[in-house]
Amino acid sequence: MGVEVYVRRSQSAAQSAQSLLSSSEREKEASQRALHESAAAQAPSQSAAQPAGSPLRAESAAAQAPPQRAAAGSARQLSEDAKKAHPPWLDLRERVRQCERCPELVKERSQTVFGVGDPDADWMFIGEAPGFEEDRRGEPFVGRAGQLLNKMLQAMTLRREQVYIANIIKCRPPDNRTPSPLEVGNCSGYLRAQIDMIAPKTIVALGAVAARALLARDSALKDLRGMELVYNDTKPIPLIVTYHPAYLLRFPKEKRKAWEDLQLAMKVFSRQPA
Repeated sequence: MGVEVYVRRSQSAAQSAQSLLSSSEREKEASQRALHESAAAQAPSQSAAQPAGSPLRAESAAAQAPPQRAAAGSARQLSEDAKKAHPPWLDLRERVRQCERCPELVKERSQTVFGVGDPDADWMFIGEAPGFEEDRRGEPFVGRAGQLLNKMLQAMTLRREQVYIANIIKCRPPDNRTPSPLEVGNCSGYLRAQIDMIAPKTIVALGAVAARALLARDSALKDLRGMELVYNDTKPIPLIVTYHPAYLLRFPKEKRKAWEDLQLAMKVFSRQPA
C-alpha cells in the first residue's frame, strides 16, 4: 500500500513540475515511475493472504486505506447503496410511508417506521411495534429497549449497522398497546417483502407477539424458546425466539435466558452456508 501511495504522489509531482523539466529529465522521471509501478504490481497483496470475510482482513484493510477512501473502496458499502437505491426497495418503503390500512394507527402516528440497518444483512431482528421514541424518530429500537438491543448485539460481536432491525407492524399503536390481529395482517405483506429482499441467513424474533406473527402459530413464548424454528416453509430461514428487550428491562433476571437464546442463534448461524 505504501508503494502505491508513493507512486501516486510521484506521478502528481511529476505532472505539476513537467514544464520545468528538460527532455532528458522527463525521460529519467518516466523511467523511475515505471520502476515504481512495476514494484507495486509485483508486491503481494496483504488482504489476499487472509481468507475472505476474515475480521483480521477487514481490520488490516481499514488500517491501510486512507480515511477519505475507506468507505468508497468498500465493496460492502457499494452493495448496501445499490440495495437502498434498488427500485423495488424504494417502492416498498414508499408504500409503507403512504399506507392507510389501519385508520386508528394512521390517525395517531407521527410517521411510519420502516426499519434500519444493512439491507444485505445476514441477520434480521424483528420486534413487535414502534414505541413513542421510535414513532418520533422514524427508526425502530431507539429508546431504552433499543439501547439494550445494541448491547445484546455487541455480545454477539455484531453492530447495529451490520444487521437489519424491523417490527411486524410499521406504526405505533396508541398507548403502546399490543397490535391487533387485523393490524398485524395488514402489515404482514410489507414485512414479508422486506424479508424476501434482504434474504437473511438467520432471523431472531424479539418477543412472543413477533414470534407468533412470524411463525403463524399461537404459542406461549416458553414453548418457542430454546429450539431452532423455521420461517417460511417454501424458502426456509432459521428462526430463533427470545425475549423482547423491553421485557428484559422489566425483568432483568431473564437476561441469562436471553443470552442462551442468542448463543443458540449464533450456533445455528454458524451452520449456514457462506
